[in-house]
Amino acid sequence: MDHSCWTYIVASLSGTLYIGVTNNIERRMFEHKSGQFDGFSSKYHCTRLVYYEGFDDIRKAIDREKQLKGWRRSKKIALIESRNERWEDLAEKWGWRIAFAGESITKK
Repeated sequence: MDHSCWTYIVASLSGTLYIGVTNNIERRMFEHKSGQFDGFSSKYHCTRLVYYEGFDDIRKAIDREKQLKGWRRSKKIALIESRNERWEDLAEKWGWRIAFAGESITKK
């Protein structure tokens, strides 16, 4: 199934959570990581993608975002840890090309 919109949770190193919705998860993560996304997430350095869900309809994604924002912190943490127990940055390597042995990592 192709997803055209996403509900996601980003976290800071100290555990502050930000929940958002987007129609381009790769671009939005670049914006969070580069500080281009002003407001709460930038102020609290929420740059690590710890959870996301894809949807085929923006209304479903927005409804899910509202639902998650209404949850207690403990329930949000349980959701994150149900799929990402170690809170790894799921977008850490997005946009990076893998280099194989003997290959240059510099852009051509």
